[in-house]
Amino acid sequence: MSTTTTPTIKYWWEDLQVGETRDLGSVTPSEEETVAFARQFDPQPFHLDPEAAKASVFGALSASGWHTCAMAMRLMVTNFLCESASLGSPGLESLKWLKPVFPGDTLRLQHTITEKRPMSKRLDVGLVRTTWEMFNQHGDKVLHMEGYGMFRRREPGKP
Repeated sequence: MSTTTTPTIKYWWEDLQVGETRDLGSVTPSEEETVAFARQFDPQPFHLDPEAAKASVFGALSASGWHTCAMAMRLMVTNFLCESASLGSPGLESLKWLKPVFPGDTLRLQHTITEKRPMSKRLDVGLVRTTWEMFNQHGDKVLHMEGYGMFRRREPGKP
């Protein structure tokens, strides 16, 4: 018999409002985490070797953009999606890495709802378009993403 419990759903599609902005916390990648992610997923010299990185356009060891996305996703899940009726995402429309992320940077994630609508073929699901922005400790935007999430509706629409 399983002892796990289903989390309480705090946010259904109906609870999410256009214009709503959430601060979803912060994360500070270490050099070890930066290199470990790069070693497994993006083994380019400027993500792996501090000496090689000095000669790169970044001038120092930098996190992979994919690592930055993964850190943003972790903050999103931990501080929002785990309390929501999230059903995943059909994808992104825009992804931009605006500035390099260096080990020791403290990154803060902000999430803004820009649009929402019910799905026409799935009456129990609504789409929510969002902008994700990640800022470093200096207030510089390092990541900008836009895309959709699917959320279960508390009260499914009528056909």
